[in-house]
Amino acid sequence: MLNLIRLKEFVVVTVLCFFCLGTSVNASPIVRIDGSSTVYPIIEAVAEDFQIAKRGSVRVTVGISGTGGGFKKFCRGELDIVNASRAITELEMQACKKTGVQYIEMPIAFDALTVAINPRNTWSETMTVDELKRIWEPGAQGEINNWNQINPDWPDKKIKLFGAGADSGTFEYFTEAIVGRAKSSRGDFTASEDDNVLVQGVASDKYALGFFGFAYYIENKNKIKAVAVDSGSGSVIPSAQTVENGSYQPLSRPVFVYVNAQSTEKYEVQNFVKFFMANAAELVAEVKYFPLSPKIYDNNLMNMKKKKVGTVFSGESEVGVNIEEVMEHKARL
Repeated sequence: MLNLIRLKEFVVVTVLCFFCLGTSVNASPIVRIDGSSTVYPIIEAVAEDFQIAKRGSVRVTVGISGTGGGFKKFCRGELDIVNASRAITELEMQACKKTGVQYIEMPIAFDALTVAINPRNTWSETMTVDELKRIWEPGAQGEINNWNQINPDWPDKKIKLFGAGADSGTFEYFTEAIVGRAKSSRGDFTASEDDNVLVQGVASDKYALGFFGFAYYIENKNKIKAVAVDSGSGSVIPSAQTVENGSYQPLSRPVFVYVNAQSTEKYEVQNFVKFFMANAAELVAEVKYFPLSPKIYDNNLMNMKKKKVGTVFSGESEVGVNIEEVMEHKARL
């Protein structure tokens, strides 16, 4: 009888211990991040290494709502950090102002937005900005359907188009750079916030054309082919060299994280940002993006320490910004 009582006591204590352990795990500090699918590979790599370094004492959640979707959550105060494939817009500034959300702007890398074709496409390996505009501008819908309508030497076959969704910063930047106005685009294309869906679409159709971040191209270069873009100075393929020397235009762009200034008072957010900036160059390169100068990462940390809030950009996509210009922007903060 005594043994049975002790067994019951052991079971009760064990259940209570598991309950306490579960409560402790659930109570772990959380860094909440959402935003761009283009920037996601960078954030995912940082989050993974940070959680390993912290031995699971801090959790980092990373969503993929697109840049626009991420900013909606961020400006409602739901996130500690939003990652963005373009600078914050005027409307997003106003949304954050209404809710009292202040933000610290941190450029973290450069991306080469890549126009991709199927490997069996041998006719449009080089395209001019004007040719891309004629395909993607709003007036092309219902009018420009086949490749030979862009160039008579190209096939009389339907162009299968794949591109980022409307909530994506990649969509905004691409349309600004190619069409001349953000979000100005034909609507009859396969759109997705998930770049992997776009890669698969281009890889599966000989007559496909799509655009997405460089990392998704380089990770799938055995399935798809990058188009050399001619903006008037000759055709240029996206690469580390052409991004760094500024020749890959107009589709080379900085990408960002925006940190909620109030969240920086939480040690888990401070530590995450410090870890991020200390390891940014290595982790950015690891996931096939292009690191910025160490001075920019140092400036990011200094701005967090001093709580320098706001943006150095105009509220619109700034096409053709190079690495040196980003450094000058941050120096003027």
